[in-house]
Amino acid sequence: MANPFSKGWKYLMASADQKIDNNADPKVQIQQAAEAAKKQHRDITQQAASIIGNKKQLELQMDRLLKSQAEYQQKARTALQVADQAQAEGDSERASQYMNTAEVIASQLVAVESELENTKQMHAQASQAAEQAQEQQRQSEARLTQQLGEVDELMNQADQADMQQKTTQAMDTINQFGGDDSVPTLDGVRDKIERRYADALGAQELTQSTVQERMVEISSAGSDVAATSKLDEIRASMKADSDKAITEKATTSEDVLDEK
Repeated sequence: MANPFSKGWKYLMASADQKIDNNADPKVQIQQAAEAAKKQHRDITQQAASIIGNKKQLELQMDRLLKSQAEYQQKARTALQVADQAQAEGDSERASQYMNTAEVIASQLVAVESELENTKQMHAQASQAAEQAQEQQRQSEARLTQQLGEVDELMNQADQADMQQKTTQAMDTINQFGGDDSVPTLDGVRDKIERRYADALGAQELTQSTVQERMVEISSAGSDVAATSKLDEIRASMKADSDKAITEKATTSEDVLDEK
């Protein structure tokens, strides 16, 4: 089971690296990338040189073994010739000594030839590895040449991006000149004054409306009182006329009775 603390630490480190990378100067990163590409090419070149050097060393060993092989072959032939000559002369003891010497030389020759054969096989493998290393070195050199050719273009792009960023920051600074909330602005003061004035007009309008309504009510009430008085006056006049008529009728009746 994975350690959660280890995973958290790796996450924090990756996050920190990301922040550092985001805040890094692009030109510095370009130079670092160029230096890394150069170092990689140097490492590949050194490795290729080591592989080719191994091949060259095996070639030197083969040359030395070939010379030893030739020398032992010559010595073996010489020993056999002397042994044959001594045998022909009837000197068996001397012939036997040279035969023993020839056998020792032959054993040494067999060991040299065996080593030579192993060296040839190793050289064949080293030659193949050297060809691959040379091809990789050539590809690395071509890749490095292309990458170095892109450095100037990337530098120009970094300059353009830096100039654009400075322009944007300058524009942001200009836009921030009127953005301090702690200092009143003319527009803000004007809005407050107009707001207060409009509120006062509204209050005045409400007051006037209320006064007018009251005046209308008072006028209406006065009219109602006058009308009521007028009706009472008319009713009183009508009653007086009625009473007068009744009185006159009664008087007339009394007069008629008197005449009779």
